[in-house]
Amino acid sequence: MRVCFAGTPAFAAVALRAIADAGHQVPLVLSQPDRPAGRGLTLQPSPVKQLATALGIEVYQPTTLRDPAAQDRLRDTDCELLVVAAYGLILPQAVLDLPRYGGINIHASLLPRWRGAAPIQRALLAGDAQTGVCIMRMEAALDTGPVLLAEAMPIATDDTAGSLQDKLAELGARLVRQTLAAPWPMPATPQAAEGVTYAAKIDKREAILDWRQPASRLERQIRAFDPVPGAFFTRQDQSIKVWRAEVVSDAGGAPGTVLAADRRGIVVACGEAALRLTELQQAGGRRLPAAQFLAGTPVRVGEICRVTT
Repeated sequence: MRVCFAGTPAFAAVALRAIADAGHQVPLVLSQPDRPAGRGLTLQPSPVKQLATALGIEVYQPTTLRDPAAQDRLRDTDCELLVVAAYGLILPQAVLDLPRYGGINIHASLLPRWRGAAPIQRALLAGDAQTGVCIMRMEAALDTGPVLLAEAMPIATDDTAGSLQDKLAELGARLVRQTLAAPWPMPATPQAAEGVTYAAKIDKREAILDWRQPASRLERQIRAFDPVPGAFFTRQDQSIKVWRAEVVSDAGGAPGTVLAADRRGIVVACGEAALRLTELQQAGGRRLPAAQFLAGTPVRVGEICRVTT
């Protein structure tokens, strides 16, 4: 097929690679404008732009697709289908109407659960046993379109947002290849009216560890915000990120109280049970196992890890 592609992060780049490797024509790739990154805040191209450039595919980076000039750019490609994966810009109906077969989206959840911007993180936070990928027809409304293909995947007890994203990216790439290989137009199944949930965009304040919460909730929070933005708490006016932890039985103490600090980790009392922090990072430092962290940052039993407000 003659396919235009719209995507920005690494999750989308995996799908673009699969489409190109399958031999489909890709006359144009849409990606968000370059963003400043790193300590020097130099402009960095998105993973999708980097891949498209390496493949010799033209890249277009509009700030909006509501502009008639941007719509004309897509119209000129004469593409049959627009494939979208984590693009990050709103696609108006006028854009979806341009390709012969409209647009399809690679969505990282089992719709209608977790429509929206952060389905991977929300599934982890909620403690879902499974997630998956849906290939759906795009509509102007948020992730409401009928589903062409779907496949479920279990969520492992040690999955982070990063590891789960990698698994779902591979699944999405396989499903989009199957979709493009099928006879078109493909039949689609409307989403169920029941079980709709919304995966709101992540706010950095959600990454604050509130020790008054159950330890099981905080452990999921740590995994859900790895690698971005990183769950954290404040100690002596310093932000400390926690990258790995495990739930342990509570030996008593108010929420936030350090119950133990040894080579196995730092045990902090929570609203229910306690959390052993086993991988931490001081501001400006590296991610370290607890034993190495404690060697440079002594923590005493009985001190309080306060809740940032």
